[in-house]
Amino acid sequence: MSTHVPSTQAKSRGSFYTWVAASAFLVVFVGFARTYYLSFLFDAPALSWLLKLHGALMTSWFVLFFVQVRLVAAHRTDLHRRLGVFGAALAALMVIVGVTVAWRAAARHIHAPRTGGPHPLQFMGFVLFVLLVFAILVGAALLLRHRRDYHKRLMLLSCLSMVGPGLFRIPFNRIPALAFLKSGGPFGLFGLDLLLVYACIAYDTWRNRRLHPALVCGALLIALEDLPFLWMFLSSPTWTRFATWLVS
Repeated sequence: MSTHVPSTQAKSRGSFYTWVAASAFLVVFVGFARTYYLSFLFDAPALSWLLKLHGALMTSWFVLFFVQVRLVAAHRTDLHRRLGVFGAALAALMVIVGVTVAWRAAARHIHAPRTGGPHPLQFMGFVLFVLLVFAILVGAALLLRHRRDYHKRLMLLSCLSMVGPGLFRIPFNRIPALAFLKSGGPFGLFGLDLLLVYACIAYDTWRNRRLHPALVCGALLIALEDLPFLWMFLSSPTWTRFATWLVS
């Protein structure tokens, strides 16, 4: 009995992290299905090699997290640590390519006719901030890799921090019951964007009978992506002037 309980608890924790990672990726998959994952079904325009690389890197992060979780559940921490080196390099490449994609997209669409949604300069700023949050979470997780309780929670949050861009691309307006989310613009998606984060905090706190500091700090950081003041700043003349200079 003394050995069975810890094993059962470890398996449950592994399943929890696996399901959260899968749920986060599902949101991203649905959001980018028409333009990337299932583009061949929707007759979508061909993507540049940079966008294909960007999509492949983002997908690889979710796959890697899934593999890492299963390795820990299987007590293969040796392979987990080896893959961690690849994960650090992958995260750095994701940020570099992501910044490049956001910058080029804004430069390409800044003078294009508006078809709804955020202005290209605003969306570039949002993506850059998401990448900053992701980099901070991954960097903190790597620095605290010897503190397993901090490391695993921060890495989990790194996946959840990447949900926003995919969520904004889901066509909620085509579902009558959910059309209000899209009609409200970015603000209508705030609660949905953070739903997975809050669910993780609630479950982890219930299971461990304590609110872990890593989840508190990480969730506050992710919440900054959704606070109105961020979009107020991205709509300000200060950001507009700076972003225009950046893409010119």
